[in-house]
Amino acid sequence: MKEGSNQRLCLVRAAALLAAPLLYLASCVTVASVESAGSAGEGMMSASVAHLERSGWALTWEDDFIRKELDGTKWTRCERGKPDWKNTMSDDPRLLKVDGGVLHLRGIVNDRKDSAPAPYLTAGVTSKGRFAFKYGKVQIRARFRSAQGAWPALWMLGVDKGWPANGEIDLMEHLNFENRVHQTVHSEYTLRIDRTNTPRRSCTAPIERDDWNTYGCEWDADKIVFTVNGKSTLTYPRVPARGEEQWPFKQPFYFILSMQIGGKWVNAGGKRPTNPDHYPAGMEVDWVRVYSRNE
Repeated sequence: MKEGSNQRLCLVRAAALLAAPLLYLASCVTVASVESAGSAGEGMMSASVAHLERSGWALTWEDDFIRKELDGTKWTRCERGKPDWKNTMSDDPRLLKVDGGVLHLRGIVNDRKDSAPAPYLTAGVTSKGRFAFKYGKVQIRARFRSAQGAWPALWMLGVDKGWPANGEIDLMEHLNFENRVHQTVHSEYTLRIDRTNTPRRSCTAPIERDDWNTYGCEWDADKIVFTVNGKSTLTYPRVPARGEEQWPFKQPFYFILSMQIGGKWVNAGGKRPTNPDHYPAGMEVDWVRVYSRNE
């Protein structure tokens, strides 16, 4: 009995000695995995900061729409007016909502024509009187719920003079069910002086229509470079020989984020009429960001 006990004790000790390296190895793997995950997270953050520094841009203004209501220090609602882009604007609370970090701008068939005679009701917001900037990089992430006659847009207007002398930068306009967006500059020059589209003032860019896309531009004293999802789509240059009217883009500009239904352009002069059965429709905006060049 004593000899058997000693043998069993030796076997237990041997097993423990064999298991110890395995347990140590397992603990090392676990610790290494945790440390690796932490390093990866720190690395991603560092890489993001490093990329921002290398690119030479610094975030100067943004709205991520994380509040439960529209930030009145940054935006006001667009009012109704005669131009096509705002002749269905309404302050109806059903048309604008900030929820889940997203700004929702809706367009609906007007079911209250006794108080608003327009056939449809839409919403838009503007930073006029709240925020304007001169030169920089703009990015706006948005997606649509498309419809025949729907015309969502993300754009900018100059603070000085009236339209079109103040200049207009259309970061994105979307029509109906198209799988593309339109990007354009407007000015006194493009609309009333230039007859040759020189320099080229507009383009279209393909998109995944039902997905989130990022629209923007990089703007300085000599050019505007339009972008979609980070890729350049059109460069509109300053051409001093064309006169002052060609370049009103030397003043601060403010934002307009608008949802519109109907109009001469989107309806192709009546050839593509708005379909009321497609509504409600709208646009969602995830965030708006403005960057400036690091000095």
